[in-house]
Amino acid sequence: MEGSTELKHKHLEFTLAAVSELSSSSVSSSSSTPVIARFSADGGVAELRFHQDSEFIDGLNVDLGTTQLFKLGPAKSLCISDSSDTNKETSYSRGVTIQFRNEEESRDFHSAFEQWKEGNFGQGTHLPNGAISSSKSKFDNKIEPSSAKMYFHYYGQLLHQQNMLQDYVRTGTYYAAVIENRADFTGRVVVDVGAGSGILSLFAAQAGARHVYAVEASEMAEYARKLIAGNPTLGQRITVIKGKVEEVELPEKADILISEPMGTLLVNERMLESYVIARDRFLVPNGKMFPSVGRIHMAPFSDEYLFVEIANKALFWQQQNYYGVDLTPLYGSAFQGYFSQPVVDAFDPRLLVSPPMCHVIDFAEIKEEDLYEIDIPLKFVASVGTRVHGLACWFDVLFNGSTVQRWLTTAPGAPTTHWYQIRCVLSQPIYVMAGQEITGRLHMIAHNAQSYTINLTLSAKMWGPGAEQGGIIQTSSCKLDLKEPYYRMSQPQPYTMAQDQQPHQLLQAQDIPIHTEDLEEAELLQQPSENSGAQLH
Repeated sequence: MEGSTELKHKHLEFTLAAVSELSSSSVSSSSSTPVIARFSADGGVAELRFHQDSEFIDGLNVDLGTTQLFKLGPAKSLCISDSSDTNKETSYSRGVTIQFRNEEESRDFHSAFEQWKEGNFGQGTHLPNGAISSSKSKFDNKIEPSSAKMYFHYYGQLLHQQNMLQDYVRTGTYYAAVIENRADFTGRVVVDVGAGSGILSLFAAQAGARHVYAVEASEMAEYARKLIAGNPTLGQRITVIKGKVEEVELPEKADILISEPMGTLLVNERMLESYVIARDRFLVPNGKMFPSVGRIHMAPFSDEYLFVEIANKALFWQQQNYYGVDLTPLYGSAFQGYFSQPVVDAFDPRLLVSPPMCHVIDFAEIKEEDLYEIDIPLKFVASVGTRVHGLACWFDVLFNGSTVQRWLTTAPGAPTTHWYQIRCVLSQPIYVMAGQEITGRLHMIAHNAQSYTINLTLSAKMWGPGAEQGGIIQTSSCKLDLKEPYYRMSQPQPYTMAQDQQPHQLLQAQDIPIHTEDLEEAELLQQPSENSGAQLH
């Protein structure tokens, strides 16, 4: 398997006999610690980098735009690169000699070098396996470069990967969903979309996958290579490819896609779009997706403590003599600013004012463009008389395996995950009575900072005799940026029940129906049961 994998990726990575900078000692390759020449196009700049033991060899990476390649012999070449010292305002040339294992690999390397240097990928020419297009991809066209840079920097750090790995609800549910559905993975080709540390690729290999392609765009790809190399029994069936799923090419189609594309409120970070693009590019017809379905759950809530906490933040701006300065002209803007932040925390489900409703996203059917704007009409019936302070939201996803259907939920009252729940808080609460209808709209518009602008409106309809002929008696709206939440991160607090609230939990996740108009094959979507959490065997 190792030899065939190397052959498939010869246009992206080449194993060398030796490499050295001119006037320096050579770095030799051996069977245990090979020197790898790797073409990459991070940030749109085509580079040639050299690695050994999954680590960069300092000083030997070259910019293909300023580099020329010369043959010194049948299996030996010289890279000459123009460089400059900005401090001394001088330019100079540096050279790297490359010794190939045979003449054929030398020819292939020269061919790949010219293609990468010319940057003609994506202009009607065939992309070699694993190569990355130098033209702008869908991702680059819709995402602000500064946002993408911060995003990939964040996920390129081990401490953030550890935070996700230590979410045992998340990691354990993925493990159980894969291992319990070995029949779906055994002998199959798997693509791990946004592989991160490579943990899901390793799970797929444990379940018997024939080969796994782990696609990761951040620098975490290098750590994934090290982790996978450290588990050789599984790693020999895993290939890490550094690049975006919108740009890389794979040698074969996938039978299964596996990914963890969920952000806050399911859609934050806009990785679901990359998951859908990977489906369209790599998945065979009728192939499986793990997960296959996502649901956004919503319900109005009442939380006086939270409302007062947010409102009090703006009191700073009511000072009329702050070092001789009147701050009150900015009070109104500050007040609205604090209410424009969605609140991320875990809350007691007894704060919900009505049973929840849900919006279904079928990952196997939805188009990427459908995720640019999500419009959800809201309709609830209040179970209690209270002040409604906003809309609470959470999500769950389904792993629709052939053997076991398993849910990963972030619902309030369920074991807390690193996603927590999210609440959109109204600056003007509305009053409702038990039995009163609450209507509204949750309208989310994607923006180029990899998130969404949220427009929420909630209204209370006339209640009591004559309500059928009546209209709206109260309405309240807010605009929020999902990119800039308030991370409250508190655990659920004990709340006393309202006198007219029944002593039963309003939220019963297993009672949430999926209607056939929301999703075809609804009978496949078994609801989460009490023991549907992760079980490690």
